[in-house]
Amino acid sequence: MTMFVNLLGTKAFGLLLLLQEGQELSSQFTITEMLKHLGWVALTVVCILLLMSVYSIAIMVERYLTYSAAKKQSREFAPRVAQALKNDRIDEAIKISDKHKKSHLAMVVSAGLQEFRAHENSSELSGDEIEASKRALQRAIAIKTNEFKRGLSGLATIGSTAPFVGLFGTVFGIINAFQGMKQAESAGIAAVAGGIAEALFTTALGLAVAVPAVWMFNYFTGKVDGFIVEMDNSASELIDYFIKNRTKQLKA
Repeated sequence: MTMFVNLLGTKAFGLLLLLQEGQELSSQFTITEMLKHLGWVALTVVCILLLMSVYSIAIMVERYLTYSAAKKQSREFAPRVAQALKNDRIDEAIKISDKHKKSHLAMVVSAGLQEFRAHENSSELSGDEIEASKRALQRAIAIKTNEFKRGLSGLATIGSTAPFVGLFGTVFGIINAFQGMKQAESAGIAAVAGGIAEALFTTALGLAVAVPAVWMFNYFTGKVDGFIVEMDNSASELIDYFIKNRTKQLKA
């Protein structure tokens, strides 16, 4: 009977130690506690990832505002300039374009109209004049496309490299876990819990930074592609207008 009581006491004491160890581990696995116990390598990785996150958010906000302004002004600009060109008021169309500086369509139309007006007093319809207008439109499209793509390469870089930066911290976390296991007499969970937590935290943070960056890069790339199509269509319609306008002048 005494042996049975002693055995129960030993097992109860062991369960008490396990429960105490579990409570200590649960308190150590909060975000605050993990940050306090991170090594210098993991802290460096976390700081880099946070900087990448702030930079990517800044790009997202700036690009969203830029694209929204371009879309809004283009919607206002298109019917007004179409009416002016319908009445052959090129100077008025150029003034309207200058008032919508954030519109991609206004920039393209203004470049084409100014080049065409420079040759407007020519007595003959020349293919060189039309080609000069086409080149002006192509230059304007190239410049505006480059402006629209500004910052997107940064999002792509963050989206592709952030998981690897987190993985770098993960590797060192696993190394620390094995070192803790080696130094401990018993390979319990307490010996490796800190290193594993460090590894998982940096991995999760890397993915949290990368996923929104990839999503927004794809979203903004689709927006830019749509803007390029709109500018190409406007350039084609403007060239057609130039040809019809000059032909009508020659017939008159």
